[in-house]
Amino acid sequence: MSPGRRPTIIDVAKLAGVSKSTVSLVLQNSASVREETRQQVRAAMAEIGYVYNRSAANMRASNAGLIGLVINDLRNPFFTEFATSLQMALSARGYSTVLANTDEQPKLQAQVVSAMIEHGVSALILCPAYGRSGTFDAIARAGIPAMQMLRRVDDRLDLFPFAAPDYLAGSRAAAEHLVATGARRIAFVGGLEGRPVTEERKAGYLEVLAAHGMAPCILTGRSTRAFGRDAARILARDHPEVDAAVCFNDLVALGLLSGCYETGRSVGTAFRIVGFDDIEEVAQTFPALTSVHCDIAGIGETAARTVLDWLEDGRKPPPETRSPIRLSIRASSRPEG
Repeated sequence: MSPGRRPTIIDVAKLAGVSKSTVSLVLQNSASVREETRQQVRAAMAEIGYVYNRSAANMRASNAGLIGLVINDLRNPFFTEFATSLQMALSARGYSTVLANTDEQPKLQAQVVSAMIEHGVSALILCPAYGRSGTFDAIARAGIPAMQMLRRVDDRLDLFPFAAPDYLAGSRAAAEHLVATGARRIAFVGGLEGRPVTEERKAGYLEVLAAHGMAPCILTGRSTRAFGRDAARILARDHPEVDAAVCFNDLVALGLLSGCYETGRSVGTAFRIVGFDDIEEVAQTFPALTSVHCDIAGIGETAARTVLDWLEDGRKPPPETRSPIRLSIRASSRPEG
């Protein structure tokens, strides 16, 4: 802190080793803060001579208890299920959620995050859009807790911890399952080339194929039903030897399922499909789709608990957390007999 400058709540937070929002809760005499943390904050205030401006705080009080939730694509049922479970878990703890869909636009993301900070959210949870936007620099300046969920865009994990399912283990399990069912040539379908989440979901597939001496067949593209449907036609025309596919996500798998029937390939026998995420819809298709189960609801509930422990008690999460996966095996890939 420069000489002569009036101490701020951020100065207190840095000295006490807690978040700005935790200091705010102490100043509001919130019962949610542990006594040890409360004393730590009070000692830091006394050390730097921080004076609480109660009138200014009262003007901001209407925004207390708000958590900003920023989602890259709410059209995707995976992210919708995640946002719903997270919002309900926050509500159960007495917090309200401000939700924004960025539609994969980094500039829009920067805009909505800036607005949330201006309106006094206590913390932010982001499924971030890829691309440069200055979003995380703005959050760092604001000094509020922020987590990256499901996608890692900023590498400063000490500031912005990251949590996601174990994508590598998921694609590995999917590929091993298809090999065990007797698949002779397995494709990886979907996901934009070069994106970290695509490369990670593809890596397990490549490991398994290499271990079994099988050649890969990769068709990358947008993670949509439309791409999956197109991929079925491409595989039938250009790669007729491919008899199974690990899909980047369930939307691609659903499109591939439709495309296979259009091209006359029987799913579950002549061609086997495994999706990724295990959204609610895939269990209701015909045939029902095998998928890598990521426990979307559990991830949302855990994210809520993690960010509130950080906010209320100063318990910052580890830089990276990976949750376990399992394979939900259904008719689209079940071995005959």
